[in-house]
Amino acid sequence: MPSSAVPARRVTAAMVAERAGTSIATVSLVVNGKDRGRVSAPIAARVRDAVDELGYVVDHAASSLARGTGDLVVLIAPDLSNPFFAEVIRGVRDTLGDRYQLVLSVTERGAQPATSDLRRFERLRPAGILVDAPDAPTGAVAVDYDLTSGVAELVAHLRERGHERVAYLDGTARVATFGVRHRLFQEACAAAGITVSELGARADLTVDAAAAATEHALEAWHEDGVTAVVAAADTLAYGVLRVAAATGLRVPEDLAVAGFDDLPSSSVTAPALTSVALPGAELGRAAALRLLAAVDGTAAEPVALPTRLVRRASTGG
Repeated sequence: MPSSAVPARRVTAAMVAERAGTSIATVSLVVNGKDRGRVSAPIAARVRDAVDELGYVVDHAASSLARGTGDLVVLIAPDLSNPFFAEVIRGVRDTLGDRYQLVLSVTERGAQPATSDLRRFERLRPAGILVDAPDAPTGAVAVDYDLTSGVAELVAHLRERGHERVAYLDGTARVATFGVRHRLFQEACAAAGITVSELGARADLTVDAAAAATEHALEAWHEDGVTAVVAAADTLAYGVLRVAAATGLRVPEDLAVAGFDDLPSSSVTAPALTSVALPGAELGRAAALRLLAAVDGTAAEPVALPTRLVRRASTGG
């Protein structure tokens, strides 16, 4: 079939306004979701029909330059594939509503967001940027977890269950929170008289990687007298549960298992996983609220969200 190439024509707001029989200002209100109470429903419908017919796409960069700031909010994170971030994103999106468009960006695998990652979005002049676990202080208002209470509950629970020697499965991702979790856990165990085995293990944040690390360490843990394994994230704990099932270890009778995050899947694993709950949606909501406060010029203080232990069958909870 013969074909020919025709240069694409850039559709402008003026063209949409002409097709809809209205002004460019009205088109701007409608396409940016700001028409409620300001543009009648019939006119707004005509504008949307014209947008669909012409294939009009809002030029966010040009709009930002005209206004001095954009209608975009950027969320930068080291691993958006992590199920935890689905909850964070939901919290941010629900809080922003239709006031801003949310753009997601992922850094190089496992790398914490750096200043260079922020600069990539400067030309868009976004209304704000949300950064998960930046690699250096940014001077921005921080939203974080107070892990102390959740870790204390976890260690007290292990002690109540008679565990005196435990192993820790850490993550390899260069994310500061993993270091904080490990340090707080070791300190709480020392205070409670629980020994953390020096035969620790590390794995990428996938079930397969965690299972491989567990298979490599399991015999040594057994010989060292380890009766419980705490993983730095639920995803890692799933790998421990997989290996336990494959090798015939009973959980929690032969080996107790616990994690961090309390992902939705943790309530349906076999057995269900004990976990320190880090509410992702609440983190997203708190971060978005503080961003909106900054945009509106109101005060916003640093926030530390509480954590708690969710006891389930994997530790005999």
